Amino acid sequence: MKKINELVEDLRSSGMVSAIVGQLSDEIISSIEFDSRKVTSGSLFCCVPGLHNDGHKFAVAAVKSGAAALLCEHIPDGVKKDVPIILSSDARSALGAIASSFHDHPSESLSMVGVTGTNGKSTTTYMIRSIMRGRGKVGLLGTITYDDGTKEIEADRTTPEGSEIQAFLSEMVRSSCNGCVMETSSHGLAQGRLSGCLFDVAVFTNLTPEHLDFHGDMERYFETKKLLFTQYMKYNCKKIFNVDDPYGKRLLRECSGSDVVTYSSKSSSATVTGSNISLDVGGLFFDLAIEGRVNRVRLPLIGRYNVSNALAAAAACHSIGFSYDEIQRGLENMPQVPGRMERYLFKKRGCAIVDYAHTPDALSNLLSAAREICKGRLIGVFGLGGERFRGNRWAMGEIAAQKADHLVLTMDNPRGEDPLSIVEDILEGVHKVDGNSYDVIIDRKDAIYRALDMSREGDVVVISGKGPENYILIKGKKTPYSDSESIRNWGKYRGIPWK
Repeated sequence: MKKINELVEDLRSSGMVSAIVGQLSDEIISSIEFDSRKVTSGSLFCCVPGLHNDGHKFAVAAVKSGAAALLCEHIPDGVKKDVPIILSSDARSALGAIASSFHDHPSESLSMVGVTGTNGKSTTTYMIRSIMRGRGKVGLLGTITYDDGTKEIEADRTTPEGSEIQAFLSEMVRSSCNGCVMETSSHGLAQGRLSGCLFDVAVFTNLTPEHLDFHGDMERYFETKKLLFTQYMKYNCKKIFNVDDPYGKRLLRECSGSDVVTYSSKSSSATVTGSNISLDVGGLFFDLAIEGRVNRVRLPLIGRYNVSNALAAAAACHSIGFSYDEIQRGLENMPQVPGRMERYLFKKRGCAIVDYAHTPDALSNLLSAAREICKGRLIGVFGLGGERFRGNRWAMGEIAAQKADHLVLTMDNPRGEDPLSIVEDILEGVHKVDGNSYDVIIDRKDAIYRALDMSREGDVVVISGKGPENYILIKGKKTPYSDSESIRNWGKYRGIPWK
């Protein structure tokens, strides 16, 4: 706990205080909150404006619940003058910064690794964590889970709010974690949620069209991702770039220096490279080269593009002092990543794969990867989320029809849209491909059962879009549901074992 005037002085030194209204005191702040329902006596309440709600509207309620001070972008209506108000031009960024001060700047006590990009973030963070765990406890914040070293909970979004991040990092320090691996989303970067974080290593995987409804165009999307490397790095940091990706090459040009490390599965001139790739339904093998040393590595994952993720993880860990042997051991012993090329091998039936792929590029890569290990038919099961970038629907329908032998089209998270109308949009793309073959089964569990019932030995059934999600979102209501659970239940009901 810290005094309010100490916190404000820290915030002022970072240039985030525009004015103070009222008299600051020596009062101890008990917590930093952005949700008025969590405010208790002595809390500092941050009025964060959002898309659907504005925290300024809840300032009076927060004061009634005992808030000792407010952090705002403007003076809220109805607040009495005896409550000190800290004004900032960007309350969300200030939230992370003041929470970092409140928790004694925990990122400075951890080996911090941030991963950004469109595809591969989750798998890469799991690989990095697997390597780093060879030396002790490691925290993880990402799309799938939040792990603070003591407990692991399901993530509700990739990058939490700034005060939540700082609380997680603080718990990691208390739990004796050696480091933290964090997915850094473009939304989190754009909204300043990473304020208060400093990274030892940052990784860029790739950039393909996604979230353009939020960013507007690819240039703004790129510039947002670039913020990780320009605003959130420690002194003597390392920046890891995928030079197989054109935006990775651009970052290399724009962020050049001795602190840069490159990786590639195509060019031998990168710092870390992968070559001689071979794969089957059991996993993949490749030659991992780090600064001249080459070993054959077995990765217990499928998908050729996971070599790129492994190179990113190897480059990141090598940059913070992990040996080649530690890196190889961590990669070879890593568990499957929930909903990321998650594999089920059924006896005398097909191989089922669950993956989060929900963009055109990700779906294309996923189906191409599945085709490489498929000895029979490739069956694709997918739908698309409602109230999201509509242009992806026919694009992904065409990609799926080109790459799969049969499609089972279903719902994803329709939100407020009619799931059948989403499928009809997807079919516009499917019908562009001659000889397309498909079923439409809106109930997602039934769609998976249909695809698995069709499968025979050598077939691969790819179920994409939801990955590790454990719900379907319909008109604001989350209904419990899991692709992986549906697959396992199908095996139980049909009496077909899997591994």
